[in-house]
Amino acid sequence: MTLATVSLLDRAGLDRQAARRHLARGLEGADDGEIYLEYAQSEMLVFDNGRLKQATYNTDQGFGLRAVKDEAVGYAHSSDLSEAALARAAEAVRAVKGGYSGHYAEAPGHTNVRLYGDDNPLGAPSFEAKVRLLESIDSYARGRDTRVRQVSVSFGATWQLIEILRGEGEIYRDVRPLVRVNVSVVVGQGDRQEAGSHGYGGRESFSRFLAMDAWRSAADEAVRQALVNLEAVPAPAGEMDVILAPGWPGIMLHEAVGHGLEGDFNRKKTSAFAGLLGQRVASKGVTVVDDGTLAQRRGSLSIDDEGTPTGRTVLIEDGILVGYMQDRQNARLMGMRPTGNGRRQGYAHLPMPRMTNTYMLAGGHLPGEIMASVKNGIYAVNFGGGQVDITSGKYVFQVTEAYKIENGKLGQPLKGAMLIGNGPTDLNRIGMIGNDFELDPGIGTCGKNGQGVPVGVGQPTLRMDRITVGGTG
Repeated sequence: MTLATVSLLDRAGLDRQAARRHLARGLEGADDGEIYLEYAQSEMLVFDNGRLKQATYNTDQGFGLRAVKDEAVGYAHSSDLSEAALARAAEAVRAVKGGYSGHYAEAPGHTNVRLYGDDNPLGAPSFEAKVRLLESIDSYARGRDTRVRQVSVSFGATWQLIEILRGEGEIYRDVRPLVRVNVSVVVGQGDRQEAGSHGYGGRESFSRFLAMDAWRSAADEAVRQALVNLEAVPAPAGEMDVILAPGWPGIMLHEAVGHGLEGDFNRKKTSAFAGLLGQRVASKGVTVVDDGTLAQRRGSLSIDDEGTPTGRTVLIEDGILVGYMQDRQNARLMGMRPTGNGRRQGYAHLPMPRMTNTYMLAGGHLPGEIMASVKNGIYAVNFGGGQVDITSGKYVFQVTEAYKIENGKLGQPLKGAMLIGNGPTDLNRIGMIGNDFELDPGIGTCGKNGQGVPVGVGQPTLRMDRITVGGTG
């Protein structure tokens, strides 16, 4: 019997009937709730400037007990997996019942779908083999060009077991592997230095990601980006057409639009999309989905952190707003169904509506056709950080790799470009949608209310008309 097959209740030596009794005590008069148990292992190795700079290994375990009544939530958590801790948590969350004897919400349906395996990525290869591989990647990246001055390589992995116990006795389990590899380089010529990076990962073991062709490709891409930026000229400023490359630039869709389609912001009417179901919010041809069912993808989950199976939720269909991403509480309060988007960072955090893999579907235009349609504009290939106001929809994004477009042809690389706009408004400025849909390489982490969860993004090549570009030129 392996750790992946052992119940977390049994592993902690907790009597199941006692756990159910304390849960029932905490949920008296509540509408919904559960005990969420978690056991997690994590590892991070960082090789920087020719030496092993960081090697950390951590294990964490605990539970969170939640009681939900209408809009009120009581939550207690502890790293002590004991009956006494459960009893204290049950008493703490009882305050939310408010004297009301509620009707306990129906349990989620079970699923046999498994989107990833049980393999623990921390087990293989060995620590020594990983260090030797980090050295090899460092050496390879430095040998790509004489202008490479610094190299940083990191391997990160987590292996998480979750178990959800509901008041009516239903139990839900999931075993979640997650790995990520990242290569960053700094190149220099004279007094000028520029950086480039590339990462990739997913929900599986390290074996595929540490194959030679995979890490060499990542190192090549990091060096390529840095050398492009070394030749970049200051970006122009003003209103112009912008072409977004496929794949990772979908992070702009995630931030500027996706968060505004999460159920809590719409229930509280703090989203720019609140009250717009059934109305046109984007150009014709724009279809946006959130899909947690893509096998082995970073943002995928067999079940969410409330036990609901994930699904493929259409949010915008041919420009019309048709759905929101929902957890159980917001779905119930809005008279809708949960969509499998109830997510939490860990046992010490409350679940809330969160994205999984959010992307725009392909259109019918060739990428070359889209490029040829722009007389004066910018081609945005890679994005860094950004800021978004959910209520107004306003955003600012840093473009880390961009090129000038002149008369339908790619021109000089640009440095310092920023895209400035409004998500709901700019959905209606999408003029052409490419047929070259791509998902990102598996690097996304989404922050909301202090919680970070792994996500995926994606899109085809897009032309956005009359977007404000902030530059330095």
